[in-house]
Amino acid sequence: MMTSTEMVFVIDDDEAVRKSLERLLGASHYRVELFKSASEFFSRSAYPGPSCVIVDVRMPGLNGIDFQKALIERGRQEQLIFITGHGNVPMCAEAMKAGAVDFLPKPFKPKELLVSVERALSRSAEQRRRAAEKNHARKLLDQLTPREFEVMQLVTTGLLNKQVGGELGMAEKTVKTHRAHVMQKLGITSVAELISVIQKAEVPPLVRPTAKVS
Repeated sequence: MMTSTEMVFVIDDDEAVRKSLERLLGASHYRVELFKSASEFFSRSAYPGPSCVIVDVRMPGLNGIDFQKALIERGRQEQLIFITGHGNVPMCAEAMKAGAVDFLPKPFKPKELLVSVERALSRSAEQRRRAAEKNHARKLLDQLTPREFEVMQLVTTGLLNKQVGGELGMAEKTVKTHRAHVMQKLGITSVAELISVIQKAEVPPLVRPTAKVS
């Protein structure tokens, strides 16, 4: 369901198409902004909430495919829906491989576009949720000292405190102290929660060397 924080952008050099899409989206209670070119869109600051861009493939200046590449290069998060009267299979495949939500040939049915928009906004909201979780988790981990971080990584591999101490050359009691500090700083109480924080922060898993078999 559409929420007041979502935004749909339309980029098309044809004013009639822009107005038609504005009426269609407005009738479904979407907030809409129109642009006649990709460069005009980039003059606007990035929208802070869930959003998607309906963009024509063939336009003067920056075309739709190059617009998608520019978004990726800038680290932008808008979800893309391509519309075109001049598309082909390789072009569609390229756009979808780069993350486009849909590639609709003109003329398309209104319902097709609305379904694509809803899917794009849902994906955008989920993407932002995951990004927020990642940022929060990384801020939590930034509180740890280098030694606490080492202990944390070994604990998540399933080692006991005594084994962690053996790996790091410290007493078991010291490991317990570091482990308690980790849990306290992260506001958690279990290894399962610890693993969840690490996964959300996208910390690469610790790879320990395997013992050689003689």
